[in-house]
Amino acid sequence: MKRLLGLAAAAAVAVLFSTSVHAQAYPSKPIRVIVPYPVGGAVDIMTRLVTAHMQQTLGQPVLVENRPGANANLGPDHVAGTAADGYTVLATATYLIANPLVEGDTLRWSPASFVPVARFTTAPNLFVVPGTSRLQSIRDLVTAARAQPCALNYGEAGPGAPQTMAIEMLKTVAGIEMQAVTYKGSPPVIGDLVNETLTMSVLPLSVSMGAIQGGRIKAIASTSNQRSALLPDVPTMAEAGFPEVTVVSWYGFHVPKGTPGDVIAKLSAAVALATSAEEVKTRTVGVGGEISFLGTKDFENFLREDHARWQKFVQALKGR
Repeated sequence: MKRLLGLAAAAAVAVLFSTSVHAQAYPSKPIRVIVPYPVGGAVDIMTRLVTAHMQQTLGQPVLVENRPGANANLGPDHVAGTAADGYTVLATATYLIANPLVEGDTLRWSPASFVPVARFTTAPNLFVVPGTSRLQSIRDLVTAARAQPCALNYGEAGPGAPQTMAIEMLKTVAGIEMQAVTYKGSPPVIGDLVNETLTMSVLPLSVSMGAIQGGRIKAIASTSNQRSALLPDVPTMAEAGFPEVTVVSWYGFHVPKGTPGDVIAKLSAAVALATSAEEVKTRTVGVGGEISFLGTKDFENFLREDHARWQKFVQALKGR
């Protein structure tokens, strides 16, 4: 991994110093990065770690602007209507794929309105319950839900969020029903878990770690492929008996379709340099993320595969 990141950084430097006249003039003013989630959420945290370093490379301020609401649809709707000049960037995550599949023609934006720049981070999600809950495992949760159909509730961040998808996957494979309570983002869910208004939720590790360490909530399973180094005692969903419920969040950048290729290359190179910086890597791991840079073409291929996976699940969910 270190060798690959080193090669990515070297390639990034080459791109930054060998672009056309158009790209050399870019950026000549601040760049806005639109985050369609609240301040303090996983997308916001991961984005700010990367953009803080990007502005050192690009020589212009990279300003994060939060536009939460409407199940993360306000942000992409706004960016889709901006100029394709590289000065407005969209922070993207699974919602870019899941929302169109779940909400269909009701959306005012389309994934085709954007082109990928780079992926920078992946991160696990956690099944969590109140710190005082008697539920100690996923098996306990499933048993309780089967004993009281629809009596248990959970907090979710909207139908397209990977955390919501993880809950829906569990409900499907375990044959259980629970009541959803929708929030604008992950942070407010923690308060209602602490006061036991909610039975459970699935939250990004990055926003739940503090509450877990403080004993206010507890993690009973991770949706990742392997246990987190930060929470080595928390089993994966596969270890808990539900390997189908493996959902790893990813974070990246997109720009409006029509953005010049050399501008995209310069942005992608800046992301590569940021993800190779020791400070960024250390801080990302510290909040539960993992550096996983993908350049434009590789990110595009990843998105194609991820879309096929989510499409299959959403179709099965609608036919349930």
